[in-house]
Amino acid sequence: MEKLRIVFMGTPEFAVGILDTILKNNYEVVGVITAVDKPAGRGQKIKYSAVKEYALQHNLKLLQPANLKEESFIKELENLNANLQVVVAFRMLPEVVWRMPKLGTFNLHASLLPNYRGAAPINWAIINGEAKTGVTTFFLDDKIDTGAMILSHETPIDPNENAGQLHDRLMTLGSETVLETLKQIEQGTATTIVQVEQSDSKTAYKLNRDNCKIDWTKSASEIHNLIRGLSPYPTAWCLIKENQEEWTVKLYDAKIIIEPHLHKIGQLVTTKKEIKIAVNEGYIQIENLQFPGKKKMRASELLNGITFTEKAQAE
Repeated sequence: MEKLRIVFMGTPEFAVGILDTILKNNYEVVGVITAVDKPAGRGQKIKYSAVKEYALQHNLKLLQPANLKEESFIKELENLNANLQVVVAFRMLPEVVWRMPKLGTFNLHASLLPNYRGAAPINWAIINGEAKTGVTTFFLDDKIDTGAMILSHETPIDPNENAGQLHDRLMTLGSETVLETLKQIEQGTATTIVQVEQSDSKTAYKLNRDNCKIDWTKSASEIHNLIRGLSPYPTAWCLIKENQEEWTVKLYDAKIIIEPHLHKIGQLVTTKKEIKIAVNEGYIQIENLQFPGKKKMRASELLNGITFTEKAQAE
């Protein structure tokens, strides 16, 4: 049994949950690698990654290389004398880095590989209406999310669950799976399964403004899945137009109402407390939304201060 000396690599909140579990189970983390600081928000203030915040709070050795192939970084990494690297939501590593430790480098990915390789697996599993997802640990190779799998565990997706809720559940499941993987590597009992390419494998494309926009001509379930699959971040959006006014609106929560109607697709149908948007099979009823310059609020709150006419249209 070989004592593990771990270098951890990650950036967002999801990775923090895994790093915290590793430390709380008394594994030695000799270094943490995370993204360089970036300006964020309206004030363009320098923002630390969630992993950096955590590493500073726990006095962990921290490296933030801009270039993962830079000689000075490679030297610093070698000097940490790690025998294993654990990667969670970081970026693609050069071969000189992932080959460095004696026991290899493994990644935790928030999907059941080979499905949903890529940047946003949690979101796309919901957007595509999957009934289940999970997490996979695998040893890195020279491509993205293609290495030999060590362990995978699955979990059902509730039909009304959003990406934030699934994120938190997968962080817990991921922590347990990483612990199990560490124990197997430590004891020399880890075995791997080579990923088999499947013609129907789905990809977790990077999210952008275009693929977060709602197309109101799609089915009610597709629209509902997009809204919950992008909530609370980065959020689905649409334009709402009325007469000469136009607003870019973020939608956080909605529900489906299946019933026949004669409204134009995309038309807003409102009461004093409800906003419904006409779709092919019925309506999408908006529960929580955000208008420009306003905070996120319930539809009933918004309707206290704004009235829509029959000309209001979502696009």
